[in-house]
Amino acid sequence: QVQLVESGGGLVQAGGSLRLSCATSGRTFSTYNMGWFRQAPGKEREFVVAISWVGSSTLYADSVKGRFTISRDNAKNTLYLQMDSLKPEDTAVYYCAAGRGPVTSTSSWRSWGQGTQVTVSS
Repeated sequence: QVQLVESGGGLVQAGGSLRLSCATSGRTFSTYNMGWFRQAPGKEREFVVAISWVGSSTLYADSVKGRFTISRDNAKNTLYLQMDSLKPEDTAVYYCAAGRGPVTSTSSWRSWGQGTQVTVSS
């Protein structure tokens, strides 16, 4: 498994931007598909976006498409999530995850970070 540490969360007004980072340990980062998930209070954790291990393919949830951008720097073992045009409904704890296999399969995601809080005020 790979160790994941998120950062970059905070409080922002609606329409603002934040950039999340997910730093990883080890030398196997480039072999993992990576993803971002989020969990709002009282709700189940939901998929936000994923990127393939080579970075050539991405998959976005409809709710964030056109506003969020995932990227990875395999040389720095770091995953990013640029969040623009934030809405109050984006408020949640954001988790990065690493896995292998189909990104749409829950069982593919094997390693999780501790999460970072994103709060969007109206």
